[in-house]
Amino acid sequence: MKYFFLSESWTTGRVWEFGGLWNEIAWKRKPYVSRQSLYIQEDGENLRLYQVEESILMIEVRPKAIAAPAIGQVVLKRLLTAEQVIDRLCREKVFTDI
Repeated sequence: MKYFFLSESWTTGRVWEFGGLWNEIAWKRKPYVSRQSLYIQEDGENLRLYQVEESILMIEVRPKAIAAPAIGQVVLKRLLTAEQVIDRLCREKVFTDI
């Protein structure tokens, strides 16, 4: 599995795998992208932990707000390993929804 942190004011979009843009017909399913219950706070903003399957290379994220955001979209190319996430969580105060 791979991971990333994402602000609660942003959402996920398109997904890329080794062959290019994720093809639901070829894979016969949607990509596994799961929002976890853990989050950290940075500069007053909640950063949610997301888990994605190993075959995902990049994921598009964009603001939820529709009213002309300063940034339209971002593609995350460096997803975190489990070890990197554990290291980050050990250095931060961690919150959960449960």
